[in-house]
Amino acid sequence: MKTADFSFIILTYNEEQHLPRLLDSILTLNAPVYILDSGSTDQTLTICQKNKLHTRIHSFKNHPMQWDYALKNFKIDTPWIIGLDADQIITPELHQLLYNFRDDAHHGINGIYFNRKNYFKGKWIKHGGFYPKYQLKMFRSGIGYSDQNENMDHRFQVPGKTIIWKNGHLIEENLKDNTISFWIEKHNKYSSLLAEEEIERKAQRKRKARSERGEHGERGEHTESPSFKVIRPKLWGMPNEHNAWLKRLWWNSPKYIRVFLYFTHRMIFQLGILDGKTGIIYHFLQGFWFRLIVDIKIDEMQAKQANARDKNHPLKFLTSFLLLFALLHSFNIAFIGVTTPGGIYIAMLDQHFNYIRYWRDLYVSSTALVLKHLNYIVTENSQGLRVKDHSGFRLIYSCLGYGLMSFFSAFVLAFPKPLYKKLIFLILGLISIQVLNTTRMVLIAIYYHPKYVLPYIDHHHLFNGLLYLLMGIMIYRWINFKPILRKHQKSPR
Repeated sequence: MKTADFSFIILTYNEEQHLPRLLDSILTLNAPVYILDSGSTDQTLTICQKNKLHTRIHSFKNHPMQWDYALKNFKIDTPWIIGLDADQIITPELHQLLYNFRDDAHHGINGIYFNRKNYFKGKWIKHGGFYPKYQLKMFRSGIGYSDQNENMDHRFQVPGKTIIWKNGHLIEENLKDNTISFWIEKHNKYSSLLAEEEIERKAQRKRKARSERGEHGERGEHTESPSFKVIRPKLWGMPNEHNAWLKRLWWNSPKYIRVFLYFTHRMIFQLGILDGKTGIIYHFLQGFWFRLIVDIKIDEMQAKQANARDKNHPLKFLTSFLLLFALLHSFNIAFIGVTTPGGIYIAMLDQHFNYIRYWRDLYVSSTALVLKHLNYIVTENSQGLRVKDHSGFRLIYSCLGYGLMSFFSAFVLAFPKPLYKKLIFLILGLISIQVLNTTRMVLIAIYYHPKYVLPYIDHHHLFNGLLYLLMGIMIYRWINFKPILRKHQKSPR
């Protein structure tokens, strides 16, 4: 039988489940097979030896670097190379296309895209942008290369003309992913790689921008690492160019928001919801959970870098805190001034945007609701309330606690922690302050009487002192909180 005009290169790591399946699908093509293994501890290398495959072992760092090593260290004699992962197989239709393939019929062509079908837990993921999915898998020896612009989402690149085989399919199904703990551990590792990559990419951009401005050396001096060379993005280009365009859009989009927008687009506009229960689980895990974890890790890594880089961060924090507190507190006071008749009064703000009044109304109505639930008879108006046979209050603006909340908000926002952690703590803290203040109003409405007031002691001062004490405890716990980390085994590849 004539030897094929192409060779297969396959990456492996503990692939005893997958490798025999892949080899069976390509056996009759009579093509040389090269295996680059990452140090398997199962029967993978035994399978390679049994099938007399060209095998090398090389430690794994990431997929782009592993493929780069394979292309540079295997001596390929055929004019074409097909790069596959061990969890992939070729369909009979693709097998026929490869069986009939001849190099002399493809002059001027440097690469061929295969159409991939992705499976999860035995289910074909047909929607959500996963089909058709064209991947450059076949390319000329010495011309195709491994794109090292990314740490995880590997792709091959070739200069020159490429074509697409739409009908022959490449099936991708990782049977290990049927165990959800394996999938989560693997993607937890991948999320760290992606977070590191995005931070490095932004740093490269900043260095390049400074160089072009002449801040480091002569204007135009190029400092970007060659490994971050990117193929030209094109919305309507070939699949690799189109993917590069989408990647650029993703990198330039705001963190967290992009996760929600992408997941919505994938589920609604790309019809991911039609993939059934298993498909929806996959879209949620891969399209939302995984990408959210990446953004969270980016924040954590950037905060850690900022703390290590800024030796004067206590002074920086103090300055930021004081400026924020002055800004927030002054804004509230100024707003009260322009929405109160007399002096500089802006009627439109008072009538339509007076959040201070809405805030006070919320206190009065929520306090009245609690009292009525406790079977008290309540008479309320826009400024306060009275409880029959008990007491009541008239709520002035200084009782709203905007000074305390300005202090709390400024401290949390200025403190060097990841943004998502600050937002969560800020929301919970502000809600706690509102609940405590409402509780105070309830107690005043029921129990307050002037004859019980101690000399020189005001309930405002007592309450504020209690709140500052509780707030201090909350902030102390938040600053020093360290989650309990479990030790994991080496993440699977």
